[in-house]
Amino acid sequence: MQQQMPPPGGGVPYVPPRPGKPLGLIVSLVMAVVFLLGALGFGFWAYTGMQDYKNNTDQKVAVAVEKAVAEESERKDAEFVEAEKKPYLTYSGPATYGSINFSYPKTWSAFVTESDSNVNIDGYFHPRVVPGIKSGTGFALRLEVLSKDYTEEVKRWQSQVKKGKVNVNAYRPPLMQAITGTRVEGEVEPGQKGVRILLPLRDKTIEISTLSNDFKGDLDNIIMASFTFEP
Repeated sequence: MQQQMPPPGGGVPYVPPRPGKPLGLIVSLVMAVVFLLGALGFGFWAYTGMQDYKNNTDQKVAVAVEKAVAEESERKDAEFVEAEKKPYLTYSGPATYGSINFSYPKTWSAFVTESDSNVNIDGYFHPRVVPGIKSGTGFALRLEVLSKDYTEEVKRWQSQVKKGKVNVNAYRPPLMQAITGTRVEGEVEPGQKGVRILLPLRDKTIEISTLSNDFKGDLDNIIMASFTFEP
C-alpha cells in the first residue's frame, strides 16, 4: 500500500473528497412518493365518493319510483271513485217549498222528510247507507228548508264568527247568480267542521250543508253546481 506523503513544507495532510450522494435523485424520489400517495388518496376518495353517490342515487331512484307508483295508484283510485258516482241521481223537491232541484252521486243514499213541523224539508244524504240521525256522523249532505227568516238565520252566525269558529261570506249559486246567499265554513255543528250554505226562499231559508270536509268537493262540484230553486 502506498503511503501518502505529507505536503512539502508541512501542514495538514491532503484528503481527497468522497463522492457525494446525488441530491437531485433524492428530491425526485421524495416527490414521486408524495405524488403516489396523493394519487392513491385521491383515487380512494373518488372511489368512495362514487360509491356513496351510486348508493344514494339508487336509494333516491327507488324512493322516487315508489312515490310515483303510490301517486299513480291514488290517482286511479280517485278516478274510480269519481267514475262510480256517475250517472248522478236527481233530487226534486215539492213546488210548495221552492221546487228545489240538484244532482248528487248515485253511490249516495237519501232519507228525506218533507213538511214536518218547522222543518219543511229535512234531508240526509250519505254514501251507501244513511247512518242514524243521532249517530254523530258527519253527513255528506244535509238539506233543510226552515220556516225561519233568512236575515235572522244569518245573524245567528255572528257570535260564532267572533269566537273564530267559522268564516262567513256572501255566496251565489253557479246557476242562480241573481240570488245572494251566505256561505259558512268551519264548525257548522258542534264538533263537526264543514260548509253550510244559506239561501233566501220567500219567508223561509234553505240550508245546504256538508258536515265533513271530506265531502266539500262533492258539495261544490256536484250539488251546488247543479242547484236550482224557485225563489
